[in-house]
Amino acid sequence: MVDENVWFITGASRGLGTEIARAALSAGHSVVATGRDASKVEAAVGAHDDLLALALDITDPAAAEAAVAAAVERFGRVDVLVNNAGNFYAGFFETLSPEQFRAQMETNFFGPLNVTRAVLPLLREQRSGQVITVTSTAAFVGGAFTSAYAASKFALEGWAESLAPELEPFGIASMTVVPGFFRTELLVEGSSTIWPELEIADYAEGTAQTQAAFRGMNGQQGGDPAKLADALVQLSDGDALPARFVAGADAVAGLEQKQALVQQQIEATRALSESLSHDA
Repeated sequence: MVDENVWFITGASRGLGTEIARAALSAGHSVVATGRDASKVEAAVGAHDDLLALALDITDPAAAEAAVAAAVERFGRVDVLVNNAGNFYAGFFETLSPEQFRAQMETNFFGPLNVTRAVLPLLREQRSGQVITVTSTAAFVGGAFTSAYAASKFALEGWAESLAPELEPFGIASMTVVPGFFRTELLVEGSSTIWPELEIADYAEGTAQTQAAFRGMNGQQGGDPAKLADALVQLSDGDALPARFVAGADAVAGLEQKQALVQQQIEATRALSESLSHDA
């Protein structure tokens, strides 16, 4: 890594992506900030000599390649890729249409793959760089009403964890960021949060209650995205990028609880599990 890096950030028109762009610029880095509307990206981040705002639909592989080419044309390189863009299809599994479930995977899973696939040849050529991928506590802890979102984030974690040793020989570091609830726009209806299309009587009461809970939570989340953004820049600029950063006290508690539960499940059937080898 060099002292002044070029950051390529997806989903930078609002929320955490905007804060990461601002934090990287404040630290003296150059930033390629992307979103579906470049003008909204620049308005959110603020005009800066070292900012290039680009339009990018991460579900379009050709658009990802074009954005990376524009980044190289402006700054000559890319050093830090931040896969941040995503959305939330909220609903019980049966109430989410097949099209909605696939759309969730296209954005949250295949989208980061598209952008990373466009950036990696450049990083390999440089023999340096970082890939930072924002997942979620839902990448480890599934729950009712989050089946599509959790599936996309579980998949993203598995991909990123497997990618890391593939990139290490080329001097490229990889880190997943596992945030809990931060005060971003993720729960804003109609933009980041999309409700289920299908109505099933058995789920009607639970749907109404959960929607009300999410609406009440929006804007009240405990995590500060500006602090998270500063932490990510600090980690990126440090001596060694950690493989995973669990972000927020609620995320730490959630993952620790899940780890303890899995250990209990192992112990409950350990004897049976260990009896399954071929007899000598």
